[in-house]
Amino acid sequence: MTLTVTMSILGTHTALAGDLGGTGAQTSESSASSSQQLLESRVSFTVKGASHSDGGGTVTSTSVDWQPPACWYEPYWEAKNFKTYKEALWDMYLAVGGEPSGIADAKEYYKEGHPYKDFNVAKNDDGRWWVAVENPEMEDDPASHTCKRPPFWVNKGEAPKVPQAIDTETLAGLAYQRTSVPGTEISTAPAGKSTVNLPTWIWLDKATFKTVSVTASLPGTGLWATTTAKPVSLHIDPGTSDAETLPASGECTINGDGSIGEPYAKGKGNGAPPCGVTYLRASGDRPYPLKATLTWQITWKGAGGTGGDLPNGTFATTTDVPVREIQSVNR
Repeated sequence: MTLTVTMSILGTHTALAGDLGGTGAQTSESSASSSQQLLESRVSFTVKGASHSDGGGTVTSTSVDWQPPACWYEPYWEAKNFKTYKEALWDMYLAVGGEPSGIADAKEYYKEGHPYKDFNVAKNDDGRWWVAVENPEMEDDPASHTCKRPPFWVNKGEAPKVPQAIDTETLAGLAYQRTSVPGTEISTAPAGKSTVNLPTWIWLDKATFKTVSVTASLPGTGLWATTTAKPVSLHIDPGTSDAETLPASGECTINGDGSIGEPYAKGKGNGAPPCGVTYLRASGDRPYPLKATLTWQITWKGAGGTGGDLPNGTFATTTDVPVREIQSVNR
């Protein structure tokens, strides 16, 4: 059964200057506060195929040169609402002790025609004020503070000529960040305990994991992007150098039916599994931490025929494997 979850993202309002900080202290109209009010971004997410297993989680990008968008600009205010918001803030400043530095410049900028006249209220239905939003999951990343433009007006039907303005690629990156996959629960034979110099068979049944997709959209704009993650290979790390993986690379590719490896069956004890490990030394009092890392291929498509490939994602699960040493074994 496919579960669909819809959620919204909270972003830090970095550019709507003139807020009160979280302590109630006044902040300059021209500077950002580290404790500014949180605004709810209009970006929403729909997840299909997500696992609620305790062993699952979000994927990790295999590319060190890629990361999700740390901040972006998106349409937020109608002109009349922006005017109400800003003027209420200015009145609040007066009530708590006077105008802070920068208010006069802000009034000239937004209200007195340099460059905007009365917050563009006369154009209320013909555009939106765009604001900066920080990715809340990357708030400690310096890149999240690079969207420093104050709110700016964009006419309806026009694309802002501003770096980091939200688009389908931005949404794809945000969807990637929320790609949650099931835990890599491998099956092994023998189960529970392995034996020195005898292969341990490892496999994943096709029913244990499914394709996962996440759609990010920005209502009212027609912008959307869907990422799709599908498993493509399993990497085995035995947890000790005293072991040999099968195949030697440790990379077990996916079969045509969607499974990985091959289940052990009676009579195969003397054969080599297509996916497995042979331990060369007993584990003693501490079992070996066998790490199984599943690689997910991630692609995306979005509004306007956009799309492409994103870096592969990985998710790993560790299983303790006790390894014994005996003189003879019948299998």
